[in-house]
Amino acid sequence: MQSLLTILLAFLPSGMEWPIILIVILLLFGGKKIPELMKGIGKGVRGFKDGLKEIEEDINSDDTASSK
Repeated sequence: MQSLLTILLAFLPSGMEWPIILIVILLLFGGKKIPELMKGIGKGVRGFKDGLKEIEEDINSDDTASSK
């Protein structure tokens, strides 16, 4: 498991690579599109979390119903 983690960490950007990546994203999408992109990502993450919460509630309600 340790070797897999080491391999994954070797390919993650670090240090000066992050500002370069951010500049490239800014050039590709432009200043006006980035807020829209972030808004879409935020809605996706929120939807994912809501879905997880619904699944947990279903599991908990099933456990409560089966224990009675």
